[in-house]
Amino acid sequence: MFLSVIIPVFNRPNEVKDLLDSLSRQTDSAFEVVIVEDGSTHTCEVVVTAFRSKLDINYLFTENAGPGPARNAGSEVATGDYLVFLDSDCVLPERYIETLRQSLTSDYADAFGGPDQARADFTLLQRAINYSMTSFFTTGGIRGGSEKLDKFHPRSFNMGYSREVFERTGGFSAMRFGEDIDMSIRIIAAGFTTRLIKGAYVYHRRRTSLRRFFKQVYNSGIARINLYKRHPHSLKLVHLAPAVFTLGVVFILALSLFLSPYFLILLLAHAVFILVDAAIRNRNVLIGLLAVVASYVQLLGYGLGFIHAFFARVLFRKREFAMFQRSFYK
Repeated sequence: MFLSVIIPVFNRPNEVKDLLDSLSRQTDSAFEVVIVEDGSTHTCEVVVTAFRSKLDINYLFTENAGPGPARNAGSEVATGDYLVFLDSDCVLPERYIETLRQSLTSDYADAFGGPDQARADFTLLQRAINYSMTSFFTTGGIRGGSEKLDKFHPRSFNMGYSREVFERTGGFSAMRFGEDIDMSIRIIAAGFTTRLIKGAYVYHRRRTSLRRFFKQVYNSGIARINLYKRHPHSLKLVHLAPAVFTLGVVFILALSLFLSPYFLILLLAHAVFILVDAAIRNRNVLIGLLAVVASYVQLLGYGLGFIHAFFARVLFRKREFAMFQRSFYK
């Protein structure tokens, strides 16, 4: 099958350069690349031009509408039998395309998702954030690297589906956050198969600052309630965990303030556990320390966004929303 790699981008030429460089080094070259510039003011046109001799590239410019519509625009012009979607802040190992093709050939799935990893040359903070987003002790292992829950739901930083899926579902919705989960839910509801391909992993740079990371996870918490309003069956107990954790932290802080500071030992024990686990996994104590901070930003940010959206959308019946409107692209 011929693959089309579709990449929506918004003001990220340097990221696109690294991603295209990794695509140009693939051991399997039977694919095309579709770059969709989603209303960028700082475009990657010069970068794309530099790689035209190395890659089969189609470059589009659209009005800013968010990553979902940008992916759909790319899908309309793509010629592949199978559409692969990547975020611009990803870098691929050399055998990514080869691994993906072999896996789909031997065990076909209408839609797939792949996990992400942190490369050794990423910053310490990026590696700490990667831990907080992929560890079982923070996200439960459901963010692209695990087949837990009832059926696997691919995430848009590294996912793909067949041309038939696109034609029957119409592609991604215009949701600004959670559009990939919405897409996965609709794929499964239409009777298509989904599968995690663990060997088709990407190196994901994640956010470059805690402030930007907080905005991302806060909107992710909001997106979970937005998804619940569209697909009530999609909300699982595990999705409530960050909100419960957030309320638990507030409760412990209140107890330590009004009853005894010894209640803080509970939070300290949790932080030490994350520190040790992250330090061992990354073989770096500093990453362990940063992982504690990143994990609390991840859990509290998501929890606060979830609680905010629960009151706004469920109790007060407001319309679908996102708080940080310029954070559409990870």
